[in-house]
Amino acid sequence: MQTIVRRKPDAYYTARAEVFKALGHPTRLRFVQALAEGELCVCHLQELVDADMSTVSKHLSVLRQAGVVQSEKRGNQVYYRLRLPCVGQFMDCIDAMLQEQVSDHLEAVGSALR
Repeated sequence: MQTIVRRKPDAYYTARAEVFKALGHPTRLRFVQALAEGELCVCHLQELVDADMSTVSKHLSVLRQAGVVQSEKRGNQVYYRLRLPCVGQFMDCIDAMLQEQVSDHLEAVGSALR
C-alpha cells in the first residue's frame, strides 16, 4: 500500500530554511554548541569568539529571529539559552558523521600505504 505524501505550503519550508540559514555560520554554530550545555551571558559568548559586541549581537539576533535561541535581560546583562534544544542532538549527529568520514579517510590512507 502506498503512503500519500501531503504537500505542505511553501511557507513551511521557508521557515525551516531560515533555521538552517541561521545555523550556517561557524560563529553561530559555536554559540549553539556552547548554549547546548546551558544558559550563558552574552559577555561569555563574546569571550568565546573574541569578537566585538556588535558582531556578537548581530549573530545572536539571527539565531533569535530564526527561533534557535531566546534571551532574557537580567540587570545589565543579557542571558541566552537554546529555544530549540534538539539542535544539540542534531549537532551530535553531524559530529558522528564527520568522525566516521575521518575514520574512513584514515583507513583508506593506511591501505594505500601498505
